[in-house]
Amino acid sequence: MDVTANLSTNGNNIFMWLTFGVIIYAMVSYVLEKVSFEITSLIVLGLLLMLAYIGGLLGLEEQVKFNASDILAGFGNTALITIIALMVMAQGLFQSGAIETITNRLVTMASRSPFFAVLVILLIAMVSSAFLNNTPVVLMSIPILTAIAAQAGFAAPRLMMPLSFICILGGMTTLIGSSTNLLVAGVVLDSQIMAPLGFFSFTIPGLFLAVIGGAYVLLFMPYLLRNIDAGENPQPNQSGKQYIVEMRLRGDSSLIDAKPVAGFFPELEGMTLRMVERYGKEMLPPFEDCTLQTGDVLIIAATRRQLTDALSVPDHPLAHLVPESFTTSTDTTKSEDEHPTLAEVVVAPGSRMNMRTIYQSGFPFETGCRVLGIQRRTRMMRQNLRYIRLAAGDVLLVLGTRQQIQALRDSRDVLLLEWSAENLPNFAYANRARLIFAMMVLLAAFNILPMVMAAFLGAVAMLLSGALNIRQAIRGVDLRVFLTIVAALAMSTAMTATGGAAYLGGHFVTLLEGAPMWVTLSAFFLLCAAVTNILSNNATAVLFAPIAFVLAQRLQVAPEAFVFAVIFAANCSFVTPIAYQTNLLVMTPGNYQSKDFIKVGFPLLILLWLAYSIFAPYYFGL
Repeated sequence: MDVTANLSTNGNNIFMWLTFGVIIYAMVSYVLEKVSFEITSLIVLGLLLMLAYIGGLLGLEEQVKFNASDILAGFGNTALITIIALMVMAQGLFQSGAIETITNRLVTMASRSPFFAVLVILLIAMVSSAFLNNTPVVLMSIPILTAIAAQAGFAAPRLMMPLSFICILGGMTTLIGSSTNLLVAGVVLDSQIMAPLGFFSFTIPGLFLAVIGGAYVLLFMPYLLRNIDAGENPQPNQSGKQYIVEMRLRGDSSLIDAKPVAGFFPELEGMTLRMVERYGKEMLPPFEDCTLQTGDVLIIAATRRQLTDALSVPDHPLAHLVPESFTTSTDTTKSEDEHPTLAEVVVAPGSRMNMRTIYQSGFPFETGCRVLGIQRRTRMMRQNLRYIRLAAGDVLLVLGTRQQIQALRDSRDVLLLEWSAENLPNFAYANRARLIFAMMVLLAAFNILPMVMAAFLGAVAMLLSGALNIRQAIRGVDLRVFLTIVAALAMSTAMTATGGAAYLGGHFVTLLEGAPMWVTLSAFFLLCAAVTNILSNNATAVLFAPIAFVLAQRLQVAPEAFVFAVIFAANCSFVTPIAYQTNLLVMTPGNYQSKDFIKVGFPLLILLWLAYSIFAPYYFGL
């Protein structure tokens, strides 16, 4: 559909105003969230379908100019398919532990200086967001930054919002860095008004803005956030009941010949070594002059979070607690039911396990699950797991396949805590997941394949390689994002077809008639940036892209400057927490309120607006 059609509209089209009404309803509903985003998106689609039906029923096709197929075409939009495929690929990287392994190693390298570690992690997050969906990047960085903040002695709120903003800035630099970029690229492709956007089409201005914004985030934001209290949000290494874990040192363990430093073993950072048993002799803290040897049995106290993180790192001393059948299998035909899963179970009242040890109860043999740790609410124990007699209320941390864990629902001896089940990454697939993702980026970056084809084939390769299965892939697709984008595409189609885009663009030009070109471009950027913090980045991108074409045609200039303005302005989701999903992710760990985003995000928005207003006229020769 030609986005510059109906340039002569005079505002007499009733269906244009009805479309504006639907768009206003969507904006208000998304902001108030009285109903979910998904429901709002479905209502919007329903209203637009009704407009198309009524227009056809009344014989007013010349005014409506869109039909049901046009409204529902978003479900097959190439940009949306690309976004979904990238979500699936990100899930494959997450499930295989491909990203987590790299991140943990880099954090370990930088652990000598917490401040340097924070800088390294933020820069890694920024670069990663140029090539990955930034939601998993933020999710994996939050616990790491929180732990480092505790170690360095400063409040976590000083890091959480910078993490979200730095990821948004990184996403501005490449075609796949943000769903916003892909959606605008999709509109450009459909319009046929300008050349399709390539992988690095807007990287130069994107890097310019990212560097300026990154300097603000790294140098000024932590000070602006310094007075925010961390509240009652516990630090991962300081909260939660601890489990007692037993580990016998093998000859290949990295703990062999380890010596304590000030009574603690650095290799077990954050965990507490409560006892060492050697040839039946028990050694208790502070372990002075104790050098660990092959065959030593270590009794360690650690939280669930610490244990999960340790088991997710292949070279961690505790990693061998996971059976090799889980970590080395490369059988691509395995279903999700066979995926290694960590869960918590409670010993039930009247259980046969009461007053028996784990092995006396026969629990590991009957269920196939391995007991990794025991947690007793009343006191902290200092015994080998094989000697502890269980009691009702004890919590066991168990490892098994998902099928084995689900089978515990029917057990009368233990109560499965359903919410606690968590898959462990299978590092046997990490390298192939990295290779698949790298190939996808290279194929798209060098224009060997179209972006949608490269992303789709990459997602299929992730499934065929065994890096993830169908159920995991489905869980990787965010239904909220999916339906919001489809609704935004439908609103954009209706607005363009009824002449709404031309009407708004014409009035915008009239309002700024006689103003220099850079003033019009600057005002357009600021308008998009304001709307993206009220509506959403994806909806703003799709709604304003057609207006950008109209403005360029009215002003008789190349459309790139206005199209890029939409991309960068729609990504300026800094002023409200609802503007971007990563802002919502950091609200709880950062203990933020909406006013904190206004206080810190508004100056960043203004800074990027001024930067683009100065840079764009020189870059585009306006």
